[in-house]
Amino acid sequence: MAKMYEMKPVKVPQVKTKYRRIVTPIPPPQALPIMETLRQYEPRSMSGQPVVLWDRAEGCQVYDKWGNMWLDFSSGVLVANAGHSHPAVVKAIVDQAKHGLLHNYCFPSEMRARLVKRLVEVLPKKLDKVFLLTTGAETTECAIKLMRTHGKRVGGPKKIGIVSFERGFHGRTLGSQQIGGSPALKEWIVNLDPHIWQVPFPDGFWTEDTSFDLFLKTLERLRVTPDMVAGVIFETYQGGGSCFMPKEYVQKLHAWCRKHNVIMTCDEVQAGFGRTGKMWGFEHYGIVPDLACFGKGISSSLPISALAGRKDLMDQYAPGSMTSTHTGSPVCVAAALASLDVIVRKKLWQNAEKIGAVIYQGLLDLQKKYPERIGIVQGKGLVYAVQMVKAGGKKEADYDLAFAVIKKCVEKGVLFFAPVGFCSVKIAPPLIITKAQALEGLKVLGEALAEALAEGA
Repeated sequence: MAKMYEMKPVKVPQVKTKYRRIVTPIPPPQALPIMETLRQYEPRSMSGQPVVLWDRAEGCQVYDKWGNMWLDFSSGVLVANAGHSHPAVVKAIVDQAKHGLLHNYCFPSEMRARLVKRLVEVLPKKLDKVFLLTTGAETTECAIKLMRTHGKRVGGPKKIGIVSFERGFHGRTLGSQQIGGSPALKEWIVNLDPHIWQVPFPDGFWTEDTSFDLFLKTLERLRVTPDMVAGVIFETYQGGGSCFMPKEYVQKLHAWCRKHNVIMTCDEVQAGFGRTGKMWGFEHYGIVPDLACFGKGISSSLPISALAGRKDLMDQYAPGSMTSTHTGSPVCVAAALASLDVIVRKKLWQNAEKIGAVIYQGLLDLQKKYPERIGIVQGKGLVYAVQMVKAGGKKEADYDLAFAVIKKCVEKGVLFFAPVGFCSVKIAPPLIITKAQALEGLKVLGEALAEALAEGA
């Protein structure tokens, strides 16, 4: 179960390198009043991240006010694809704010027109319309709506079911948590939609059977027939373990969807915009989905998301009946246009692939050193997960070890977010990271793991 990092300053060795600087106890005593204010006035649920009080962030570095500097292996939860505070993104935000348009609801704007056109230009031809929203969860909610609407239209009231995957995560709203694959996260809902079903995710570790037959057998066991299914949705890679499906599995799933007039949706909220070593994560599978959900790295900064899809799916609703108050917020659009330009012009997915290979090899070397405690290393590009397990070879997730490793990394000047998927240390730096930065971060990760194990974690 997730826990809070203590707000008790710990005296740690000072660090002074080109990419890291730790000169105070962690957290700094001066930060405590602010953190205490947050814990007093925010929900307890907001207290799950390492106690680093961000003041500013640039490139691959995060700074506090007291002289500490972290090498960021989180990208602020996979947002800062082009790097933190990229000059082009900052300029675009400032210029738009100075221009004098901060909000225009659904009234037309040139900025919104530019972004949706640009996104369609860089997406595969099949995805020819874009709906701008604010968060990733909104895009998955809208995808559910469009899949079901299409299902009812082509197959009648019976064809409304949604198939998603165990251990998946699609957001924290009512619909997105129902298609999510973690039972614990939807206990609060109680009256779950009986027409949403989960099948095993073929990651090759937690689910060893990676054959498409398992998908078919699971639907058969659940007494689900294709004429009951409106859509299938899956994360391009599952965020908790950074794990991808086998290419052959996805291609067979894609063919099954085509055969039965089922809409395939790829949740690219974490995977898009170069993160996986390709511009779009679904490129790894050699398919183009009917709908694709985007967010996080779309702007490298401000909150904006997008749902892209086939024209016939996106145009199912009449004017005024599928909208959003902050759709295409001008300043967020400006940030997205600038970030997209940087990613495309610099071909940052190529750097993700190149540096990702270095990180992957370093993580495999670490696994060879601790084979009983690192269950598996998975990922592509610049998103990897090191899944910590308890000794004994039983694939038992070890949250406490992952928690301890991340805490020590933060004290040494490398920033991670809290464990994901119950036991994963997730490596997801900005796509501009250099080989030298990557190697330094890996070195610190190895030191932190050795120390945590030595202390009995």
